Amino acid sequence: MTDTAHPRLLVTLCTYNERENLELLIPEIHKYLPHAAILVIDDNSPDGTGDYAKELRKTDSRIHSIHRTGKLGLGTATIAGFQYAIENHYDLVLNLDADFSHPPRFMPDLVEATKEADVAIGSRYVPGGKIEGWGPKRYFMSGAINWYARLLLRLKSRDCSGSFRCYRVPKLAEIDFALLRARGYAFQEEILYRCRRVGCTFKEVPFTFEERRFGSSKINMGEAFSALWVMLVLGVDNCLGKRVRTLSSETNQ
Repeated sequence: MTDTAHPRLLVTLCTYNERENLELLIPEIHKYLPHAAILVIDDNSPDGTGDYAKELRKTDSRIHSIHRTGKLGLGTATIAGFQYAIENHYDLVLNLDADFSHPPRFMPDLVEATKEADVAIGSRYVPGGKIEGWGPKRYFMSGAINWYARLLLRLKSRDCSGSFRCYRVPKLAEIDFALLRARGYAFQEEILYRCRRVGCTFKEVPFTFEERRFGSSKINMGEAFSALWVMLVLGVDNCLGKRVRTLSSETNQ
């Protein structure tokens, strides 16, 4: 990294109808990480989320945005954020949900953890981590999915399904994103699998997951079953040793 005190940091927010949240969230992000650039990747939100991000840019050069033509999926939105970070030579990219379920006060802990690891994972399931507002059914589903991911993808982290993470951008640049299978919620497990395959080190950082303040969750049963299928296919890929790196990074190995 070019500056150990203030590495070039990009915070990515994948949005669909998150205008009310963004109005409160962006000031909170800059309260805890004043040097961070923020990238809003908006999927043509009917509530004007994308237009709001454009307006913010006029008065704050730290705000950037990507405006997509429709609801193209969380996975592809996150990849767009990664590619922006790679192309613009950031040192770190930190992803968090735009609904306040990932409280900004924990972001400095993730950034600090990247001094020891390539991927810092905001974890609900390590000592000190917790979840507020969930019922038994949701606990069970989350626990089952994480167990399934660890089993099939040989992941050691306890929290494989959350998106609250900070990555070292040079390691992400080794991954061939064209090979990704998931376009929805299985992306979170898949990117950890591919990070593991390119030799990333991991550190889990405890945080408190909180229920969203505005709007509603986008996940449904169809997404959940699709995620399970994608992880099964990735488990087969892993056994077969299928390529995950860009061809250029393979050449340099």
